[in-house]
Amino acid sequence: MIITARDFRSGVVVNYEGSFHEVIDSHHHKPGKGGAFVKSKLRNLNTGSIVIVTLRPEDTYEEVYIELKPVQYLYHDDLGYCFMDEENFEQIHVPESKMGTVLDYLKENMVVIASMYEGSVLAVNPPIHVVLEITYTEPGFKGNTVSGATKTATLETGKVIRVPLFVENGQKVKIDTRTGDYVERVT
Repeated sequence: MIITARDFRSGVVVNYEGSFHEVIDSHHHKPGKGGAFVKSKLRNLNTGSIVIVTLRPEDTYEEVYIELKPVQYLYHDDLGYCFMDEENFEQIHVPESKMGTVLDYLKENMVVIASMYEGSVLAVNPPIHVVLEITYTEPGFKGNTVSGATKTATLETGKVIRVPLFVENGQKVKIDTRTGDYVERVT
């Protein structure tokens, strides 16, 4: 389907300059002098890079329909990361270059969302919240929860985050994968 730049909305995927870009933000401007224009922020689905472009409202682009599919992580080998399609049980190998930030939260048997186009994976996205175990953190002080002080902690995946002082080794914590921030301790 062909759409114009004035039809850009957040979440739409278009073929821009030969590669797929997701529209993150788009604003239509009509200055008092001169012609109208559309200022858009686009994320390249192959590289993850973000570009800000100024387009004419009548410029046309091909809208691309991306299939979102739940897949379960199985293992990592020479071919990349292996996932199982939850619907038909086929195995899908994804190269590390398409994994992005999901590697900070990925552990075996975790279900993630694969963005697919015509059978090939464009990107892999983690769930919004994940529960991971703290493998190492400095000892904290009990009762010091009001000040909001934090310390560093290493998760079982190797990612380092900031946690409150009362969190200890071996405890599980909920992490927001959009920001990488500690949400709460899980019992």
